[in-house]
Amino acid sequence: MKLNVRLFAAGILASAFATSVAVAPLYAMTSPAAPALAGYAQDRRWDEPPGEFRDLERRGFHDGLEGARHDYGNHRRPDVNNREEYRHPHLPYRDREPYRRGFERGYRVGVEHFYNGR
Repeated sequence: MKLNVRLFAAGILASAFATSVAVAPLYAMTSPAAPALAGYAQDRRWDEPPGEFRDLERRGFHDGLEGARHDYGNHRRPDVNNREEYRHPHLPYRDREPYRRGFERGYRVGVEHFYNGR
């Protein structure tokens, strides 16, 4: 009986550690958009794209939010690089980078909201 309790406790601790390690790289990402997230939710709704975004970036932002929502709903670890629509957007080559910038930002905002309740 003591062995089962120890195994259960070890499993809980390992799960908590694995979750914190999996989410850490997401916060370690550095980009020009990262500092803007600090005050982002104070002046608009959490799911509204930044005003300076153009159409492709807005579309990417919304798709990124949906990607984070799907990952959360399917109990997947949050990683923007695991999203097919981020890695291989179905867009002309010239439009991919603005879309991916918006997607990454939307995904990070979505992870903050869904996973961390912020």
